[in-house]
Amino acid sequence: MDELLPDGAAGDRPRLLAEETPGDNAPAQTVSELSGALKRQVEDAFGHVRVRGEISGFKRHSSGHCYLSLKDERACIDGVIWKGQAAAMRFRPEDGIEVIATGKLTTYPGRSKYQIVIDRMELAGQGALMALLDQRRRMLAAEGLFDESRKRPLPFMPRIIGVVTSPTGAVIRDILHRLEDRCPTHVILWPVAVQGEAAAAQVARAVRGFGALPGDGPVPRPDLLIVGRGGGSIEDLWAFNEEEVVRAIAESPIPVISAVGHETDTTLADFAADRRAPTPTAAAEMAVPVRADLAHHVRELGARAERLARRYRERAGERYEAVADRFPALEGLFAGQQQRLDDIADRLPRALQQRITHADRDLARVTGPLRLNLLERKWDRARERLDATRLSDRPIRMKIEQAHHRLEAVWRIAEQLHPDKPLQRGYVRVEKRGGGVLTHAADATAAGALTLHFADGPVDARVEKDGTPAYAKPRAMKPTDEQAPRQQDLF
Repeated sequence: MDELLPDGAAGDRPRLLAEETPGDNAPAQTVSELSGALKRQVEDAFGHVRVRGEISGFKRHSSGHCYLSLKDERACIDGVIWKGQAAAMRFRPEDGIEVIATGKLTTYPGRSKYQIVIDRMELAGQGALMALLDQRRRMLAAEGLFDESRKRPLPFMPRIIGVVTSPTGAVIRDILHRLEDRCPTHVILWPVAVQGEAAAAQVARAVRGFGALPGDGPVPRPDLLIVGRGGGSIEDLWAFNEEEVVRAIAESPIPVISAVGHETDTTLADFAADRRAPTPTAAAEMAVPVRADLAHHVRELGARAERLARRYRERAGERYEAVADRFPALEGLFAGQQQRLDDIADRLPRALQQRITHADRDLARVTGPLRLNLLERKWDRARERLDATRLSDRPIRMKIEQAHHRLEAVWRIAEQLHPDKPLQRGYVRVEKRGGGVLTHAADATAAGALTLHFADGPVDARVEKDGTPAYAKPRAMKPTDEQAPRQQDLF
C-alpha cells in the first residue's frame, strides 16, 4: 500500500488511482480526442504539399481507390488517391516511377499513421517519363504485342482507307493530297483528339470502331487503317503510348499503319502497328501504289506476252516444217500398192477367160463316147457346176473401191503435210544452192548462195556477211500442187 503523505506533499511518485486535480494543465484525453486533435493540427499545417518520391506498393482497390507509398533513400510516406482523382490522371501509376504528388497531409486514426491524400500526380521530369515508357514497353513486349509474327501484310490496292486523326490538322490534308497524286482512293475519316487527356480513349475507340464495322453495312469497312498525327514533344505524343491505344491497334482485325510524329519520333503504337511510317505522307505512299506505274507495268506485260506468243508461233512453224520435210513424196508413198492393184486388175480377166477355155476343152474330150441325152444331162450338170464355181467380179470391185477411198484419204493427208503447203500462207522455205533446207540464220550466212521458195516460185539470193540478202533473182516457176495433175480413178 502507498504510504500516506502529509497534505500538499504528494510529490511526483506514481499512484495507483488517477485523480483529477483542480487547475491541472494536462487533463486526460480520450484516444479519439487526441487523434482528432492530431488530424486537425496536421491538416491545418500541411493543407497543401507537393512531395517528390518513388512509387512503391501501388494497388488499385475494387472500390476504385488507389493506395501506394512514396519513398526516397531515408523515409517513406503512405498515400491514397480517391476514385475521382484516379480516373482523371493522365498516366497509370506503376512501381518504381518517380513522381511529384500534390495534395494534403492527413492522419488515419484507425492505424495511428499519417498519409497524403493525392489530388494530382505528375512524372518527375523527362527521365521519369522515359522510365515509365520503357517499363510499359517491356511489359507489352512480354505479352507478344510487338512480335514480328503478328505483323500482317498490307493490301496491295485497298478500296477504302480509314484514317484516325484530327479533322483540322495538316495530317489529313497531307494524306489526301498524297493519295490523289498516287492513286485516288476512297477515304473515311474518324475524327479524334490527338493530344490531351481524352485523346487516348478516342483513338482506341476509333480503331475498335473501324474494326467492328460490318462488311455489308451502310458505312463500308476499310481495308486499311492509318493512325497518325503531326510531330511534337513526348508529352504531346503520349496518348499514343497509352496501353489502351496499343492494345486496340494490336487487336485490330484491319491492318494498321502508324504515322505518329516525325521520322525521329517513336511511340508504342509504332511497335504494335503492322507497319510504321516516318510521316503521314509516307503512310499514304505505303498504302497505295502509283497508278501510272501500274499502267506502265501492265503495258509491259502485254507487250512481253505478245512477243512470247509470236516467238512460240514462229518456233512451232519451224518445227512443223522440219517434220514435214521428213515425209516421203506423195507419189512414192503409194507407188507399190498402186502398181500391185493395177497388176491384179489386168490379170483377173485373163485368168477367168483361161479358166473357161480349159473347161470347154475338157468337156469336148469327154463328150465323144457319151449319148446325146446323157451328154446333155452331163452338160447341164457341168454347166450348173461351172455356174456355181464361176467367180464374180463384184467382191473384187468392192475391195478396189474401198482401197480407192482409203487412197484418196491418205492422199488428202499427204497434201496437207506437203512442205510447199505453208508457202500459200506467207511462209518461205530457205535452201542452200543445190539443195538442203536451212533453219538457222547462221547456216544461211555460212551458205552464202540461197534459194528462197515462195508460193509462186523460187528466187535465188546471196547473203552478205552481215546477214542481209544482197540480191534476189526470180526463177522459172514450177507447177504447184494445184497445177499438178491429181490422182485419177483406177476404173
